[in-house]
Amino acid sequence: MLRWAIERSDIPEEDLRRRFDKLSDWIDGKSQPTLRQLEEFARATHTPIGYLFLNEPPDEPAPIPDFRTIAGQPIARPSRNLLDTIYVCQQRQEWFRNHARATGQERLTFIGSARVDDDVVSTASKIRDILGFDLRQREQFRTWAEALRHFVEQVDRIGVLVMMSGIVGNNTARTLDPEEFRGFVLSDDFAPLIFINGADTKAAQMFTLAHELAHLWLGQSALSDATARMLPDQKVEYWCNRVAAELLVPLEAVRAAYKEREPVDEALGRLTRQFKVSSLVILRRMYDAGFLKRDDFWRLYDSEVKRLRKLTEASGGGGDFYRTTLARVSHRFARAVIVAAWEGSTTFTEAFHLLGCRSTNALRELGHLAGVNV
Repeated sequence: MLRWAIERSDIPEEDLRRRFDKLSDWIDGKSQPTLRQLEEFARATHTPIGYLFLNEPPDEPAPIPDFRTIAGQPIARPSRNLLDTIYVCQQRQEWFRNHARATGQERLTFIGSARVDDDVVSTASKIRDILGFDLRQREQFRTWAEALRHFVEQVDRIGVLVMMSGIVGNNTARTLDPEEFRGFVLSDDFAPLIFINGADTKAAQMFTLAHELAHLWLGQSALSDATARMLPDQKVEYWCNRVAAELLVPLEAVRAAYKEREPVDEALGRLTRQFKVSSLVILRRMYDAGFLKRDDFWRLYDSEVKRLRKLTEASGGGGDFYRTTLARVSHRFARAVIVAAWEGSTTFTEAFHLLGCRSTNALRELGHLAGVNV
């Protein structure tokens, strides 16, 4: 069980051996940890202490349908960081669902309004209409990153909680791995929630958001690693990828804007600036329109991912605490919790827990930035 806890934690074993100098003896059965030592070990490995007294490791599947695959095969076990992130989001969703019902909010009728056999173009058009996703308006943004922020705001405005983070909760030592998952969605008529892995590139996040939005139209919760590069065999993922691509850049619009004999790199830059989406999405749409062969698409896509990752690494981290917190919990969720705390329908202690704040002053500042005067 100790070995299982170490593997489950994704923490290098040598790091734990330095912290627990008798760990080797515990594992070999030469000595037993005290209860206090076992509690410290459980905290260090993010393991419920009761698990360590079991005879064999428990099965811990993802609590939502898992569409992640490697070479077409399902991924065997989600990491502790991924599972804890899902659990945190489920807690927030439950709070918001109860809040929505208590305050008389209506069900969101677009949840589950589509079927996987529905036409991709018409479905994407319906989503675009509800969002107010105007292609001409998007052309006015300075960059596609600015357009991504607006896209998140549009999804928030129709009632979806969009949470984006690269760590588990507020624990900066527990970073999320975009190679394991890029996002997930928790479908609900009152509190639909989309989580985007903030450790992924901004370019990839745009497609992830659109992909998870398509899952909501199907009324399905899902864990995925969808990218614009993927050409999945799984029917639901294939449909969601096509809807996502059509939502962001309609195929007919790409065909109309494409110029014959224009070098690929020039076309990529021009169309990225025109449609204000990431270059990864444009490459996918150039392939869908028949302007790129499959091998060329894969080669160019992988090259572009490497370039974008270098830009992400060079940009560094940091940022304003309050803006980062709002991105992690969503503006809609933060506003609801803050108002509920000051109205007395939820405790300040619970509000601190849900939003990752430690004082009423921090809560007040967060509310001010979210548009709530308290």
